[in-house]
Amino acid sequence: MSALTELYQQITHCHNCKLAETRNKVVPGEGPENATMFFIGEAPGWNEDQQGRPFVGQAGAFLEHLLSLINLTRDQIYIANAIKCHPPQNRDPLPTEIQSCQKWLDLQIDIIKPKMIITLGRYSLARYFPKETIGKAHGKARIQDGTIYYPMYHPAAALHQNRLRETIEADMLKIPGLLAQIEKIAEVTKETQQPTLF
Repeated sequence: MSALTELYQQITHCHNCKLAETRNKVVPGEGPENATMFFIGEAPGWNEDQQGRPFVGQAGAFLEHLLSLINLTRDQIYIANAIKCHPPQNRDPLPTEIQSCQKWLDLQIDIIKPKMIITLGRYSLARYFPKETIGKAHGKARIQDGTIYYPMYHPAAALHQNRLRETIEADMLKIPGLLAQIEKIAEVTKETQQPTLF
């Protein structure tokens, strides 16, 4: 049994917060254990709750479109959410829920060891950049300890505000260039011991 499969079994039996009482299915995440990129969304929606898979609704379709812009498919990336269960009425995740789920996300990242972590939306942004807003932080990468952290708008934002579609697409198109630079940037970061913005 792979480390991820074993972890999924643990997540499936999680009762660390009240969402366990209302969920239909736990949505741990999916993707290869050796993925280069790890996308972190916010919370499962209704469709995800029915299927137990992340990003299967309209936002998921737009994410697949975004990946196609850089010649990728979703089975080449790892994708998960900040919380693993669907909040009732699609409400925003509560801070206590995010905190309860944090250990699961930490373990997923430890197993996969991605070169790049892409935060989708404000809740996953807050995990790494708690004082920043998505409007200012999106499309600006930082590298620390050999990993690129890259904030983007959530794909669902384009469904609600069509004007953001081009912005999100432009941010996605930067990713291959960032990955190509990672080794060079990592050396600079190692010398300065400071997160590098690029």
